[in-house]
Order: sequence, then C-alpha cells, then structure tokens
Amino acid sequence: MELRKERELIKEAKKNPEIFGELYEQYYSKIFGYTLKRVANLEITQDITSETFFKALKKLWQFRWQNIPFSAWLYRIANNEIANYFRKNKYKPVSLEKIPEPIAISNPSNEILEAEQELKRHQDFLMLQEKISKLPIKYQEVITLRFFEKKKIKEIAEILGKKEGTIKSLLHRGLKKLRGLME
Repeated sequence: MELRKERELIKEAKKNPEIFGELYEQYYSKIFGYTLKRVANLEITQDITSETFFKALKKLWQFRWQNIPFSAWLYRIANNEIANYFRKNKYKPVSLEKIPEPIAISNPSNEILEAEQELKRHQDFLMLQEKISKLPIKYQEVITLRFFEKKKIKEIAEILGKKEGTIKSLLHRGLKKLRGLME
C-alpha cells in the first residue's frame, strides 16, 4: 500500500472505525503468517491474530507516524500477544494427526509423492519451530522476523523498539543457541 494512502486511511480510521477494515485486509495475511510461524497452531494463530487487530483498532488513536511505521506497530502488538500466549501456556506442538487426508486422488503416485514431500516439510518446520520455541522469547522474535518474515535489521529494530546493534547481537546469540539445540 502506498504510504500516503496508508496515512490517509489511518487518519480516517481514527474517526471512523469502519475504515479500519481496509488496513485489516492489507495486513491480515502478513500478521497471520508471522503468528503461525511462531506458534505453529492454526487455532491459536487465529485467536492471536484476531486479538492483535482488535487491540490495534482499540488503540489506533495512540498510533503516531513519527515513531514507527504502521506495519511495525502491528507486528509489535502481535509480538506482545505471542509473548503473552507463551507466558500463559506451555508450548504444545501441532499434532500430525490433524493434517487432513486428501479428498480426491487423480494421480495416486504423484499425489503420494507430493503428500510425502509436504509432510516432510511440515515435520521439518515443526522440529525447527520446537527448537526455536525453547529459546528465550527475545531470540524467538528476532529469528522469526529475520528468517521467516524476511525483515531487514532496521525493520526488526522498529518492530521490537530496539537499536539495530542490539538486534544484530540478539540474532547472533540466538542463532548460536539454536545451533546448539540442533546438535
């Protein structure tokens, strides 16, 4: 979304909450994807994403352009909601039994190969996500934003409200700890 249009939408949404729907449409999939990568559970992701946008709408009047971009503000709210979830609940990995079976099989050998590849990717993701979830939250945040969300150091600093040097340090230490868990 063009920055000027986004500013106009936010200005209007502060007066008329119905306008917030356009911002929701613009950022929902990004926040949802980020949250899913952090918690690896569809139902929890839906709850956290909903709560993120509810809080953003409720606190929109507090948002100021000079501090951080709107997207960074949303990621910051999502980060806080994820941290709250991890504080309140023990990590529970997604059960592989919840993966739905295919309904129609047109070419069984291709379908089986694709399903095996998808299952392998899913298992690898769950294993990696489980290892990442064992790290302190400060490392989880920077690793997920950098490698899953493809955010630049500057963007991560804006989202987390930290200096760029701190983010680089957290990334370095977090990756070192993650490598130790992977061995």
